[in-house]
Order: sequence, then C-alpha cells, then structure tokens
Amino acid sequence: MTDYDLIIVGAGPAGLTAALYALRANKKVLIFEAKAPGGQILLASKVENYPGIDCISGADFSNNLYNQVVKLGAEIKFETVIRIDENKTVYTNNPENDITYKAKAIIIATGVENRKLEIEGEKEFLGKGVSYCATCDGNFYKGKEIAIVGGGNTALEDAVYMSNIASKVYLIHRRDTFRGEDMYLKELKAMDNVEFILNSTVSKINGTDKLESIDITNNNEETSNLKVSALFIAVGQSPKNEMFNNVVDLNEQGYIISEDGVHTKTPLIYVAGDVRVKGLRQLTTAVSDGSIAATVAMREMNK
Repeated sequence: MTDYDLIIVGAGPAGLTAALYALRANKKVLIFEAKAPGGQILLASKVENYPGIDCISGADFSNNLYNQVVKLGAEIKFETVIRIDENKTVYTNNPENDITYKAKAIIIATGVENRKLEIEGEKEFLGKGVSYCATCDGNFYKGKEIAIVGGGNTALEDAVYMSNIASKVYLIHRRDTFRGEDMYLKELKAMDNVEFILNSTVSKINGTDKLESIDITNNNEETSNLKVSALFIAVGQSPKNEMFNNVVDLNEQGYIISEDGVHTKTPLIYVAGDVRVKGLRQLTTAVSDGSIAATVAMREMNK
C-alpha cells in the first residue's frame, strides 16, 4: 500500500485544479483518471466565457492544466476507481488487485458523462455519424442534413450552431415543449432550415459503414424513417457514483450531496465539480470547487 497526502479521483478541471493547489503546498498527490484528462471540457471547440482568456479550445485548456500539474510533480494513474473505504483506502481496476492506495484525504471529482439513448446503432455508429458534441464534430457535416435530439439548452444551442453549417437541421424532442431558454427557441423558429419533430423519440440508428438514417417513433407508436448524415445526441448528462455510495450520500439522479459544496458524510472525503449537487455546472464553477476542496482538505487533514 502506498500512502499519499491527497488522492483525487478524476482529472477534469475540478480535479486538476485541486491537484494544483495541493502540489503548490508541497503535498504528495495522486490523481486517478479512467479516460483522458480534461473531462467534458475536452469536447468544447471554443471556450469563450473563462475570465481572462478571450478564446481557447477545450483541448488546449485541458492540456495546459494537465501539463501544469505534471510539472509540479503530480502522480497520475489511468485506472478506474471501483471502491473507496471510510479509512481513505482506494481500490482500482488494476489487474494486480492486491495493490491499494491510501491517503490522508480524498477528493471525488469524477464529473459527468453524456447520457445515452441506449438504442440500436448508437454504439456502432459512434464517430461514424453519431456524436454527443455538435461543436466538436459539426464541421464534418457541412452542407448535409442532420438531426439533433434533446429539449434542453444544449440541444437548442447545438441546433442554432448547426443551422449555420448544415443544409437542414431536424430538432427531435419527446415532448411538445422545451426546457431550454426561449431566446434560443425564438431564434430557431425564425430559421428556414430548421424543422421541429415533436412528441417523438429516436428509436433506431441505421447504416452500413456510417449512419445513413434514423427511425423516429411518435407518441402514437407510429414509426417513420428519416435520412440524415448525422445524429447529435443532447439529452443531458449523468454522474457515475454508485461505487462511492458507502462513503457519500447521493440524490435521486446520482449526484453527491454536500451541504456546503465540499464536505461529504465521511470525514476527510470531499467532493468537487459537476459530480456534486449544484445549481450551475460550468468551467468556472469546476475550478472554483477544486481550489476550495483542496484548501479545505489541506487544512483539515492535519488536525
């Protein structure tokens, strides 16, 4: 077993910022990341609402932050954390499963994942017409007909964005009203190349080597086929916290409950970023969470 001052689960903006603060305080830090450093911000083609930075790609922002913590001496393991004990012992999916890691304090900053439709063809055509990020992949479908599914701000923003790239945008929503802001809706209704398909869901994705069409089923259980070159899925995001439910409390959606936005029900186990119950999930709030969680953890770990 290897001992650390601080273990951080997740290398998104919250986790990396927490590491930055702890490393600058000369703490021994270990970061676990199941995928690639950066989290959801990696998918952003442009970040234009971060104070002091006019415009930067999500990939560049992530790489800069990652390189910053590596330069300061962070240890990073690309493994999935499968369990945390109350005594701050971390277990991962490492094949050598007798290896465990222990710290004085732990910060859970695992972020969220794009919610899936869980329909036939979704996995098969991922990257071949199916995408969860219009700003990342939209330019591949310039001048083509595409569909977007969802009813929140992300779906509406994606539709506005794609209306300037694609020849035709179909916006599919399971209800007849949208959760997103009216300003986006009004803009979309004024566009000639945007068509709404309401009270309907995407039930199947078809193609051979790439996506060629989608099946749409309405509330009357009538199914029709729509020929499009791409489907952008924007039906929300969800956390993956079931493996931590012995040390944290979760709400009905699976987000970690914290009365003050930092502490969990277990002493010296903290939470930061989109993974927690909060009102606003943005890059600025993620890095804020990370800096606060690290500062609190360092203050309390030596009491």
